[in-house]
Parts: sequence; structure tokens; C-alpha cells
Amino acid sequence: MQDVRGIMSTQIVAIGAGDLLLTAHDIMRLGDVRHMPVVRSGRLVGVVSERDLLRALPSHLGDVEVEGDRRFLNSVPVSRVMSSPAIVIDAKATVREAARVMAEKKIGCLPVMDDMGRLLGIVTEIDILRVVAEGH
Repeated sequence: MQDVRGIMSTQIVAIGAGDLLLTAHDIMRLGDVRHMPVVRSGRLVGVVSERDLLRALPSHLGDVEVEGDRRFLNSVPVSRVMSSPAIVIDAKATVREAARVMAEKKIGCLPVMDDMGRLLGIVTEIDILRVVAEGH
């Protein structure tokens, strides 16, 4: 079975723990991404997801275009809603191992790390589904 290095996305956009939720929201919307690694001083400290942002909204309607919600998101740092510590996977792990971890932890992505603790990429449930759909 192939390792996660073969299916992970390497074109990832990380966000700072001190950045505001509105910045995370806008990057996710414009970049069409649902998960972003969160870094502090160049080290991975968590993951923020689209779901985390929606849960944080006062209106709970998911309509971030509401002015009050945009103001709120512009006042809260990512560190307040991110999942931390991040659940990660080694680049040498198999796709099957990644799927098992994601299912057990009920998470939608895994940052992929090398032996030195550097962030190499991210594997998502969509990446796993593609492998299954292609029959690998």
C-alpha cells in the first residue's frame, strides 16, 4: 500500500495562531480549503477547520457575510478555536494507517510530518476517498 507522501497536498497554506478567524475564513473561502495547519514560531501547534469557524460563529447560521459575524471573526484569534495539539502522521505511514487514525479520531485531515518534525503536507479525507475510488 502506498504511503501518505504519495497522496498528500504539499501546496498548503498555514496560518498563525495569533491570526484572526476572519483571516482564516477568507483564506479558506478564496483558496477553497477546509483545513489549515496552525503555526507559532514556525512550529505546528494545531489545525483549524471550516467546521471550527462555523462553530465559533455567534449566529450559528453559517452565514459569515452577516456583518456581526464578520466583526466577531475579526476579533478572535485562531488559537481560541483550533484543535490542539494537532494529530499528525509520519510521511512514511500508509494510506490505510492515515484512514484508520482519521476514523478513530473523527477528524478530516492529518498534517504530514518528517522525522525532524517539519510539516511536509496535509492529507484529507478527500485524498483518502480518491485512493479508494481509484481502487489502489
